[in-house]
Amino acid sequence: MSAGTRLKQLLGPASAIAALAQGLLAGASYAQPDPSFPEIAPILRERCIVCHQGEAAPLGLRLDSYAGAMKGSQKGPVIKPRDARGSELARRVRGESLPRMPLTGPPWLSGAQIALIERWIAAGAAEGATPAAAAVPARERRPGDPVTYADVSPILVGRCAKCHTENGLRGAPPEGYLLNSYRATVSAADRARIVPGRPEASELLRRIRGQARPRMPFDGPPYLDEREIALVEQWIAQGARDEQGRPASIPAGARVRLHGTLVGSGMLDGLKFDSRGSREQRAAPGDYVELRGTIEGDGSVRAERVRGR
Repeated sequence: MSAGTRLKQLLGPASAIAALAQGLLAGASYAQPDPSFPEIAPILRERCIVCHQGEAAPLGLRLDSYAGAMKGSQKGPVIKPRDARGSELARRVRGESLPRMPLTGPPWLSGAQIALIERWIAAGAAEGATPAAAAVPARERRPGDPVTYADVSPILVGRCAKCHTENGLRGAPPEGYLLNSYRATVSAADRARIVPGRPEASELLRRIRGQARPRMPFDGPPYLDEREIALVEQWIAQGARDEQGRPASIPAGARVRLHGTLVGSGMLDGLKFDSRGSREQRAAPGDYVELRGTIEGDGSVRAERVRGR
């Protein structure tokens, strides 16, 4: 008996092998039941709801609950049950629709996370037996708690990072400034936009207040409200703390470029600066000016040039 004949006898007819394979696939499918929203919620909580929660959610798209996710945005549903390829949520996390989500990426969602979301949608986007577990409450601060990046990141990422991220709404981030992470926000690599402990010397705050033009966010009005601006100001005043509450170091020697109204010699709006040795070119009190200078070790500003804009 040949080896080939003996192998056929051991394996049986092809139809039996096919039936066995189908049974194994069915078993694998049975072992992995269709996911429901409580399995998707941790991904949304970790990577998406920093923006997509509460009344300020972009285009009204809230991903902090099943009802919010299924309602969609002002442009319509983002989830089409049993149509993962045509669902905007899946297209955004895959990068097929721009800007790719989450705006805090890269890194983007992992392949396994994207596959889980697609499986959930393809299977019908079920709510699941315990929808309450899928609700993602917003972080609440207690009176007296220091303001950290966790408190201001929903504002910065939700309103600012849509442009200030790689491949944002305006293409490359304006002036190369990223606002999609703590490290990028406090970076002084090209110049300091945040001076810990010195709100008036922080370009970011001056922009969202409207002291510097153009006022930010660029898609305003509406701009940030008074509560949001006050929270960002507190965060900077308390040291621009990271999510663990550790204050940032003062970027001594870093360059600054500040815009505002010159009140008098050495005073830009509420910022007192060292004007000794600076060149004031065609600038008088009441003029809107640009100040270029450096940050001293104590966080104060030493001007090198002040000129009218």
